[in-house]
Amino acid sequence: MTGGDTLLMGTISLDHYLATGEVLPGGGVLNMAWQWRRLGRPFAVLTRVGTEDGAPIERFLERHAIPAVVRDELASPGRSSTIDIEILPDRQPWMDNFVPGVWADYRLSARERAALSKATRLHVVLVEGAIAELERLAAAGALYGIEVSADFLGFRHYTVDRLAATMRHVHLGFIGWPGDEDDAVVDGIRAVAYDLGRVLVVTMGARAVRVFDGRAGTNDQRFPVQAVEVAGTTLGCGDAFIAWYLDELWRTGDHPAAVERGMMGGAAATAWPRPLPDDAYALSPTRPA
Repeated sequence: MTGGDTLLMGTISLDHYLATGEVLPGGGVLNMAWQWRRLGRPFAVLTRVGTEDGAPIERFLERHAIPAVVRDELASPGRSSTIDIEILPDRQPWMDNFVPGVWADYRLSARERAALSKATRLHVVLVEGAIAELERLAAAGALYGIEVSADFLGFRHYTVDRLAATMRHVHLGFIGWPGDEDDAVVDGIRAVAYDLGRVLVVTMGARAVRVFDGRAGTNDQRFPVQAVEVAGTTLGCGDAFIAWYLDELWRTGDHPAAVERGMMGGAAATAWPRPLPDDAYALSPTRPA
């Protein structure tokens, strides 16, 4: 294992593209891992793939030299996580029918927990299996001294109350908010950051990025987003935003600078028909999405 100072935990899925029938490695952890390799960020992944169908994921990790915390525990008996993806006419992704596979009962092994005890940072992509394991790790005191960040995705798994419960174990959270900027839930998200003394970064598509920083009082910053022409799709833009944001933040400690870098990464990802460019998957660049 290399890059053990920073660990990246969450599911890597097999993405089923309904329009073409393609099945490709995907998920927030894989997308962030590819971005971090490109940025030169050292890290290692905590994840599971299924022995029955995980070979394409393992080949992707090997091709891009993405290290697993314990390589020989990467695969578990069963099938990998899967999700259906369709690209809508407005180039926005529709994603549904997530099947957890081996993530239904995900647990860190003893060797993985030993590696976690030596890490200083943990970033978690919060699907249900990862949420449950994060709670178990926190209850066991295994997160003590570790800077924890988390991707709450599109808030599909969450209410404000559940957000507050998870944020007790998380220092910095990211939420891809799909609703209106003045929604009452956004007020609740802000209140969680302030009440717990945490930072929550809320991305709102092409409208704005909001940073609610409760570490020293109540600091609400709004950063307008300059819309870019989407040549590909917006699939994977949120993962790129977070990967670039954290890379900048961990180097400089500057949230406004991290927002700017995150927006650069997210904008770059709109050039591709999938979350990553064709060559990341070893596909021909002329192959249709």
